Amino acid sequence: MLRTIIIDDEVHQQLTIEAMVNSYCPHFKVVAKAGGVQSGLQVIRKHKPDLVLLDIQLDDGTGFDILYQLHPIDFKVIFITAFDQYAVKAFRFSALDYLLKPIDPDELCRAAQRASDLIQNDVNLQLANLHKFMKRDDKTQARIIIKTHDNIYLVPVSDILFCQSDDNYTRLHLTDQKQIMVSATLKEYDDILSESGFFRVHKSYLINLKHIIRFERGDGGFLVLLGEIKIPVASRKRDELLEILDRLSNNFST
Repeated sequence: MLRTIIIDDEVHQQLTIEAMVNSYCPHFKVVAKAGGVQSGLQVIRKHKPDLVLLDIQLDDGTGFDILYQLHPIDFKVIFITAFDQYAVKAFRFSALDYLLKPIDPDELCRAAQRASDLIQNDVNLQLANLHKFMKRDDKTQARIIIKTHDNIYLVPVSDILFCQSDDNYTRLHLTDQKQIMVSATLKEYDDILSESGFFRVHKSYLINLKHIIRFERGDGGFLVLLGEIKIPVASRKRDELLEILDRLSNNFST
């Protein structure tokens, strides 16, 4: 049984989440609930949980205020948040689990299962990366956490050459010729990296604009990336890509 604590500043939300955990997560036991930073710190220190379901916005601060006072963290965390696209992107960049309000029971089950299966305790690394991401203005210089079955990689975004779809997996090709296969769709990485200088040129390819060498117009159009790697360009993406390349060229010339 995973000893679980729920921290949310709304009592009805605490009760709703507890009912979901009891109904859908038989291997989890709610041992305490809290509504703020100080009460959250108290119950965590007292009960030493395996998992904390943690709301971000609390009456007397944020969920991060709790975690930063407990460093290093020796429990798993699933964040709970109202929809905020920037926060969601930050979580995904750092491979942190989150649930959006109103919480969907199926999403809770999946997040709980991931927490249950997680052997390595990587919350401290993930939080450090999240903190850096949220402070950094230039997201192209950020680092992304990539989790595979066996390893956790902290990869500078600038070192990703392109991402390639492989059914429900994505293969990340790095500038040092290494490859990382992850259990996530290319669309997921498109969502995460689209504001960090990446462009989906084809249904199977997401490329780092920083590493374009040239565009070849023959045979429907190809991008040539660093290392003379050729990437096909879908016809419906060609005009948009040329506009992007034109803007990059103008920026460089000025």
